Parts: sequence; structure tokens; C-alpha cells
Amino acid sequence: MSRPNSGAPTPTADRAGRHGDSPVESARTLIVGVTGASGTPYAVRLVECAVRAGRHVDLIVTAAGRLVLADEAGMTGTPEEPDLASLWPHDILAGVTYRPAETLSAPPASGSFRAEAAVVIPCSMNTLAALSHGLAQNLLQRAAQVALKEGRPLVVVPREMPVTPIDLENMARLAGAGAVVMPAMPGFYHHPRSVGDVVDFVVAKVLDRLGIAHDLDVRWPGCDLL
Repeated sequence: MSRPNSGAPTPTADRAGRHGDSPVESARTLIVGVTGASGTPYAVRLVECAVRAGRHVDLIVTAAGRLVLADEAGMTGTPEEPDLASLWPHDILAGVTYRPAETLSAPPASGSFRAEAAVVIPCSMNTLAALSHGLAQNLLQRAAQVALKEGRPLVVVPREMPVTPIDLENMARLAGAGAVVMPAMPGFYHHPRSVGDVVDFVVAKVLDRLGIAHDLDVRWPGCDLL
């Protein structure tokens, strides 16, 4: 996962928010929510792959998520003005709308915002609990609840271990409501040689579940024999 120079301008929430809000553009929009759980490199890679596959990504990040992006993925800037150019090159940033989760009045809070799917990656146990009980205390939670109520795909990628009986019950409850629960459990049959290879395994599973094409080389070798 490459990190470009951070000197490029980063779109603010207001400027970027004008992209992807029209009915035509938002029909191909993927909402990606990032929480404060460990595992933010999964989100960084997913955004890159989704944009390269022709999606516009509406990126919603919680306050804790911004801290973890800085710690794990090297995001620079401040919590109020994160520098997304420290995560993605210009061609990827052109397909990203950033929204802090504290902004509840943003378009993804409405069912009229025609996103094709939503992904919470990584998903903290706090957010998992909120979603499983129908709470919408911030924009990320509201966007996920909108996906459920509108019958759109919602993929949740919990990243925690060990998990408590409460966490397991929340996963089951959310799956019963229609979400796809995909804990970050990478496989190793693709013989990963780097952390990036392990990240790609999980990201590829999410993309496959959403029907988004990718060229990540992580499939089981036996698939060639089928």
C-alpha cells in the first residue's frame, strides 16, 4: 500500500461533499465507514480498489477512526482537517467524498441518497452494538441503518479478538436484520508474503460480496481446476 506525498491539497468535507451527491453519480456510490477499531489499512485498500473499479466512495470516518488512521495508516493533518493525500494519490482522491461522522446533516443520512451499498470497515464493537440495536447516533451509523431500511447491501467487518457473548449476539442480530457480517479473518492459502497481501485477502472478500470487480490475486489456487 503506497503512500504518496502529503503536499497535495485535500478536499474538505464541504468541497468534497458536492461530488457524488447528484442522483446520477450517487447511483454508483459506495459508502465506506471507518471506525476506531484496529484494521484501518483494510479501509484504505478498499477505497483504492473501489475507485479503480469505477465507484465513487463516500468516506465517513468517526473521530476515533481518524486517530487510528493516523496511527496505523500514517494519515497526516489534524483530526479536524485530515490530509487524505497522505493516504491516496490524486487519481483516487478524485473519486472520494470525505465526511466526518459528526456531520449528521450530510446526504448519506437520507434514503434518497442512492448509494449502491455500504461497508463498515473496520467495525468496532461499539458500532456493531449500535447497528444491531437500530441506533443512529452519528452519520456512519445512520448511513448503515439507511442501507438496511432501503434493502441495500450492508457489509460489516468486525475487527476484535477475543469476542464476548454480547459481541456474538450483536453479530447474529445484525446478520438477521440483513447485513453481511464478515469478520477480518484472512486466509493464507494464497501464500501471503507481506502485510499488504493479508490486507488484500480481506478486501477481496468484501469486493466479491458486493460484486465489484478487482484483480487482487488472493483466490484459492484450486479454483483454476473447477
